[in-house]
Amino acid sequence: MSSMENIWRWMLITAIAPIAWGSTYVVTSTWLPADSPLWGAVWRALPAGLLLLLIVRVLPRGVWWWRSLVLGVLNIGAFFVLIYVAAQLLPSSIASMIMAMAPIAMMLVAWGVIREKPQLFSLVGAGLGFAGVVALLATGAGSVNAGGVLASLAAMLMSSVGFIFTKRWSGSAPLLPMTAWQLTAGGLAIVPVAFLVEGAPAPVTASEFGAFAYLSLVATLAAFVGWNMGLRKLPAAAVGLIGLLNPVTGVLLGVAVAGETLTALQYGGIALVFAGILIGQAPVRAAVASAVRRVLPGRRRVDRGADVLDQPRVPARDEAPALQDAA
Repeated sequence: MSSMENIWRWMLITAIAPIAWGSTYVVTSTWLPADSPLWGAVWRALPAGLLLLLIVRVLPRGVWWWRSLVLGVLNIGAFFVLIYVAAQLLPSSIASMIMAMAPIAMMLVAWGVIREKPQLFSLVGAGLGFAGVVALLATGAGSVNAGGVLASLAAMLMSSVGFIFTKRWSGSAPLLPMTAWQLTAGGLAIVPVAFLVEGAPAPVTASEFGAFAYLSLVATLAAFVGWNMGLRKLPAAAVGLIGLLNPVTGVLLGVAVAGETLTALQYGGIALVFAGILIGQAPVRAAVASAVRRVLPGRRRVDRGADVLDQPRVPARDEAPALQDAA
């Protein structure tokens, strides 16, 4: 398989995550109760983590005990709680617009943590994508609460930091075990908060069970496996831009399932999002075109191996003893 084919393959695998996450809005609003979102987050993350843990049968070792907790809290536990707070205080459109700044945040964090300098086309793509999300979701309705804005910003920043550290540490643990540890730790972190805020969990009905099964197996387990795979194979900027498919999926499913209609401005917003994603991949394609013509000492070849980019290895101090690859 050629390097360019690898790019599209990893992009499509990564896109599973935001598309699945975008479907959660319709599933949650149609089949799940609105009064227990924290327990909903537990039933979404914890079964996915435990199931994957049963499949891989590998426990964390050494530094991966605390790394799993950190990533689980940043990417899942604290993120879900903050999203819950933001949902109580902000219109969903405003919260989604704030989350649309995640590609830029990921680029900046990646620049500082893993030395991936933002490229011009990536920044342009992020700007177009953000403008597209604003056009897609701007309705002029609802008030802006400062606490909700802070909660949404915190959720966006925490997940951006978590994703970059997932990328930085991913070389020292197999994909599936690392994802299982992260989901399990994140789900467990929400349990005490859910008890404090919502009390004991309510019984789950048959229809709710089906919805939770979809959210856990598809929108969480499969989504995080695809997303973490993308973080391993693509630059952070490319992954962050693909994440803009989340609000687009939510809006399009609203049209398909709930019979909602879109304005010309919203169609233009969708076009801007796709344009931003494609333009933002230009540095990836350029790097591959350059890398297939040369091989730098101490780096992996992109036209033979796992990565679509000729990326430097993570500094040795961040590596843990390699685990047996259960992925």
